[in-house]
Amino acid sequence: MIVRLQRQGALVVLVILLALGGLLFRTFLTTYTLGNLAVQASFLAMIALGMTLVIISGGIDLSVGSVYALSGVLAAYGSTRWGLAGALILPLLVSGVIGLIQGTLIARLRMAPFIVTLCGLLFARGLLQLITSEGSTTYLVPPGSAFRWLGDGTVLVVIAVIAYLVGGVVLQRTPFGMRLFAVGGNEDAASLMGLPVARTKISVYVVSGLLAGCAGVMSAAQLGSGVTVIGVGLELNAIAAVVIGGTMLTGGSGAVSGTLAGVALLFVIQELINQLGRFNSNMQNVVSGAVLVVVVVLQTLLSRARR
Repeated sequence: MIVRLQRQGALVVLVILLALGGLLFRTFLTTYTLGNLAVQASFLAMIALGMTLVIISGGIDLSVGSVYALSGVLAAYGSTRWGLAGALILPLLVSGVIGLIQGTLIARLRMAPFIVTLCGLLFARGLLQLITSEGSTTYLVPPGSAFRWLGDGTVLVVIAVIAYLVGGVVLQRTPFGMRLFAVGGNEDAASLMGLPVARTKISVYVVSGLLAGCAGVMSAAQLGSGVTVIGVGLELNAIAAVVIGGTMLTGGSGAVSGTLAGVALLFVIQELINQLGRFNSNMQNVVSGAVLVVVVVLQTLLSRARR
C-alpha cells in the first residue's frame, strides 16, 4: 500500500487537478487545450525519462538542459548542410558522446555524478555559444526540409509516448532494468553479485544524453531553428518531475509511469495558473517548488514507514 501510494501519488493529484480545472474553466478539458499541453510537455518528458533511469541507478545528470539546447542548434545546422540525415545523426552523435564521457568518468574513475555532469553542463553550453558566436548566429531549418515533419505536434507526442512505452518495458522487463535497480539500491552488493556495475552506469548516462539530444532535435524541428536560450534550468524541472513521480533521489526505486504523471502535473499546474490570469509566470515556479517540498517530505516519511 505504501509503495503504491509513493508511486501513484502524482497520478492521483493529477486527476484531482484535471477535475478541478474542468469545473472552474469550460475550456480546460477540451481537446485543444489538452493537446497543446501534451505537445509542450513532450520535450521535458523525453529528458525526464532519461533522468529517471539515471536517478534509479543512484546518479544525477545536470547536463541535460544544455545538451538539449546544443542538440537543437546542431540539428538545425545539420539540416542546412546534410538534410534530414545530418539533422538527426549529428546532434544524437554529439549528445551520445557527451553521455559516454560523463558515464566513463563516473563509473571508471568514481568521480561524483554531480561534479561530472555540472562540468558537462558548462561544456555543452560553452560549445553552444562557440558554435553560434555567442548567440549571434541562428541556424534556420530549410523551409522544404523533410526534417520539419518531425515538428508536427502529433508526431512529437507519439515519439514521447513510444519512448515511455519502450522505457517502461526496458526498466521492468529486461536484465538492464533489473541491473539499474540493483546498482541504485546497493552498488557494493551489485558488484559482489557479479553485475557489470560500471558498464550499467556508463550505459545509463549515454541513454540520458541521447534522450536529451532527441528532445533537442524535436525542438529544432518544431521551431524551425536552433534556439540558443532554451534549456536553461530544464534539468531542474526534469528532476522535479522525476521526484514528484515517486522516484527516490537515493536510487533503487522508481517507475517511468510516475515520471510521466509528474511531467503532466507540472504542466497542468502551469495551465491552471495561466487560466486564472491573476498571477505571472513566476508563480508556477513557486507552486512547483512548494509541491516538490511536500512530495520530498512525504517520500521521506513513506520510506521510513516501509523500513
